[in-house]
Amino acid sequence: MRKILQAVVQKPARNATHSVAGGDEKVLRKETKEIPIKEITTLKIQKVLKEMSAALKSQSDGVAIAAPQIGYPLRIFVVAGKIFHKDFAYQDKFDKIPESEIPKDLVFINPVISKLSREKEWVPEGCLSVRWLYGQTHRSKKATVTAYDANGKKFTRGASGLLAQIFQHETDHLHGILFIDHAVNIKEELPR
Repeated sequence: MRKILQAVVQKPARNATHSVAGGDEKVLRKETKEIPIKEITTLKIQKVLKEMSAALKSQSDGVAIAAPQIGYPLRIFVVAGKIFHKDFAYQDKFDKIPESEIPKDLVFINPVISKLSREKEWVPEGCLSVRWLYGQTHRSKKATVTAYDANGKKFTRGASGLLAQIFQHETDHLHGILFIDHAVNIKEELPR
């Protein structure tokens, strides 16, 4: 298994980017490759999906991860199932929930944003690839994505709020864009 999330424990230099795969900025800044539909169910891609979920689960504050963040230049992102739990916003309750009650992660392969609302808002944002920087980004309030799941089945999913923001943030990763490229009021907030 690749080294996952090695760089997140290090304090990033101002304006530096560190991928969660151990500092491979080149992969983070590349346009990713589309996965041929017939290859989605191969062991190779399924292994990448498992690594992505493991990396995401290892970060308590992570809500999603894109393949470039663990060193793969592939058009995949995974959304943590925990964001769909009714108590997700209440950390004191959420920490006590058994793993079996947390929804499964959602897999998006070859995702394309097919629709964005005209209405936008400034929202707080951070990223596992540029620890511990946070800022404000201007995101559409609603987004629709068309993608393939882990079984190669095509689907379309609309979202608002946090999930719409995740769609936009993770899709940016697939085009080599980090939130710090367009965020304002960026500041470092180290964990306590």
